[in-house]
Amino acid sequence: MYDYRYEPHRLIFMIDNKSFYASCECLRLGLNPMTTALAALSHQPDSDEQSSLIMAASPLAKKKYGLTNVMRARDLPPKSQREDLLLVEPHMNLYIEKSMEVLDIFRKYAAEEDIHTYSIDESMIDMTESWHLFGTDPYLVGRKIQKEIKEKLGLYTTCGIGENPLLAKLAMDIDAKKRWSMIAFWHYIDVPDTIWQIKNLEDVWGINKSTAQRLKKLGINDMNELAHCNPEKLKSEFGIIGEQLFAISWGVDRSIIRYKYKPKRKSFGNSQILMRDYLGQREIEIVIREIAEQVAARIRKHKLLTSCISLHIGFSKLKNNKRNGINASKKITATNDNIALTTELRSLFRKYWNGEAVRTISISYSDLLPDIEQQLDLFSDPAKQIKRKNFDYVIDSLREKYGPTSLVKASSLLPGATAIRRANLVGGHNGGKIYD
Repeated sequence: MYDYRYEPHRLIFMIDNKSFYASCECLRLGLNPMTTALAALSHQPDSDEQSSLIMAASPLAKKKYGLTNVMRARDLPPKSQREDLLLVEPHMNLYIEKSMEVLDIFRKYAAEEDIHTYSIDESMIDMTESWHLFGTDPYLVGRKIQKEIKEKLGLYTTCGIGENPLLAKLAMDIDAKKRWSMIAFWHYIDVPDTIWQIKNLEDVWGINKSTAQRLKKLGINDMNELAHCNPEKLKSEFGIIGEQLFAISWGVDRSIIRYKYKPKRKSFGNSQILMRDYLGQREIEIVIREIAEQVAARIRKHKLLTSCISLHIGFSKLKNNKRNGINASKKITATNDNIALTTELRSLFRKYWNGEAVRTISISYSDLLPDIEQQLDLFSDPAKQIKRKNFDYVIDSLREKYGPTSLVKASSLLPGATAIRRANLVGGHNGGKIYD
C-alpha cells in the first residue's frame, strides 16, 4: 500500500486534441469536425492500392461506420453504403502547424519547462504554480484553455486533470472523453472509485495486450485485483515493470515534468512500409541502400559514427511465408561511410533472406561514437578513403541547402526505389500544401 501523504500533490493537465488529424482535415475543408464523417487515408483515396491504412477518422465516421485507425481501405463499407463519408489524403504539414499553434496557447498558461509534448496531439502541462492566475477552480481553467483552442483554431479538446501525470492521463483517457464537458479531475482519494473500477486492463495507459495476458495468467483480471495482489508476485514475473504496474494500480506517479529525462544511449533509425510486396532482390536492396544512406546522413549531421547496425525486414502477411521477418544486428568498425554501411547491411540481408515477399524495411545505427578520427583500411588507398569521407559530407551539405532530391543516385530512378517519392513526405505520409 501507498501513503498518499508522501506522494507528490501537483496539478497536471493532460490535454488531447480530439480526432486531431481528421479534425484538421475537416477545418481545412470548412466543415465541422463533430458533424462530418471523414477519414484520412495513408495515400490518395482514388488509388488502386487497397491496403492503405485509415490514419484518422472523425468521431461521426467512427460511430456511423465503425472506422478505426488500424483498418485498411479494403475493409471500408461499399461506396453505395457510405455516400456521406469523405475520404481525403493526409496533410502532415498542416497537422504540425496546428500542433505548434496549440503549443503556443499552452505557453500562455505555463512555463516552457512545465510543458511536455507527449505526442503531436497530446500534451501534459504542470499547472501547479500557475493555474490560480487564470481562475478560481482547476475546472474553470481547463474550460478556459478548451475554449481558447476552439475559438482560435476550431479544434475540440479533452482535458484530464490529476495530482500527478498518471492520474491526469487516466482521467482524460477513461473519463473525460465520456463527459459532455470533456473534462475530468482524478484525485488520490478517488482511486477506489476510479482506477479500481476499470475492468479492462488494456484500457489503462502502460498496459498493452501482451502485459494484460501475462497478468491474467497470474489470476489478475482487472485493476482492483492488480491493486490488491502480492507486489512480490508481480516483481517476480515482470521485474521492475511489476513494481511500476503495482504503482499504476494505486495511481502513484512520482515524475515531475520539468525534470526532463535525458537518455544515456542514443540510436538513429528509419523504417518504411512499402506500398506493395517486394519480391526481387535488386529492388529490395535499392531501398535498403536508400534508407542506409538516409540514416547515415543523420549521424553525420550529429558528428557521430556507428559501431552497431541493425536490420529488420518484415515479410508480407498476404503471402504464405514461414517466417514473420528478419531481425539481425552486427558489430562493425565505427563508421558513417555510406558505402561501408550499405555493404554491411546488404551482407546481413543476403545472409538471412530466402526469397520471401518483403513489406517493411527498418534500419538503425547504435553504439555511437564521436566522429573525431578516421579508422583507415590498410588494404585501400588512404587518400581515397579520406576523399570518400569528405565526399559524403559535401553531398549532405548540398542536399540540406537545395533539397533531398537535388542529388540522387541513378539507382533511385529504377523501379522499386522510394527515396524520390518519399522526399516530400512527413512522417511517412503526404506533407501536402497547408492551404491546398
